Amino acid sequence: MSSNGQEPEIELFVKAGSDGESIGNCPFSQRLFMILWLKGVVFNVTTVDLKRKPADLHNLAPGTHPPFLTFNGEVKTDVNKVEEFLEDVLSPPKYPRLAARQRESNTAGNDIFAKFSAYIKNTRVEANAALEKGLTKAMQKLDDYLTGPLPEEIDADSMEEEKGSSRSFLDGNELTLADCNLLPKLHIVKVVAKKYRNYDIPSEMAGVWRYLRNAYTRDEFTNTCAAESEIETAYKDVARRLAK
Repeated sequence: MSSNGQEPEIELFVKAGSDGESIGNCPFSQRLFMILWLKGVVFNVTTVDLKRKPADLHNLAPGTHPPFLTFNGEVKTDVNKVEEFLEDVLSPPKYPRLAARQRESNTAGNDIFAKFSAYIKNTRVEANAALEKGLTKAMQKLDDYLTGPLPEEIDADSMEEEKGSSRSFLDGNELTLADCNLLPKLHIVKVVAKKYRNYDIPSEMAGVWRYLRNAYTRDEFTNTCAAESEIETAYKDVARRLAK
């Protein structure tokens, strides 16, 4: 940022939906969109139609697929590095810090998307039950983390039995970088698994459902999310039919 305190010029390029204009299904695009929104910085968003990638965009970031962003004219492409960069340059006191305090918050639920992908791409009926079980097990691990208390929720002096957690998000009651990474993926899992496998996240997983419900009340999540029909369309060819 310049020394005279000017706002940086930021443009985020995200994947467009099937109409070429709306927000497309891309958890990485949504991750960066959420981070910028939570930082409270002024930025522009451009959706990129991958079927008709404009020439000027090709010149800007040759060989690069969205998401990427320009920061004061400089192109930033790797999602993890972009996240680190934004946390570093958009820092307090002007912008909030978004890093999770608990290291475990960054890894909670990190195997769910891989288990979901294996489950949804599977074509063999006999493998379906085991893959579904694998997804449910990964969900259960996330639920255990969300219902277990964080260190600051534990009263060391209390003689009472340890209570569970009622926090809204992974690392507390505020959205952090960990949520920006996990929530877009978790939402895709919920939508796609229901549509193509009639799989529901088990209702007894109170922590996961509380987490999702809280996310759906936040503009930073809902307004950066692709429409459910868009997510379903994106998986139409990926979700394999189970061969009888």
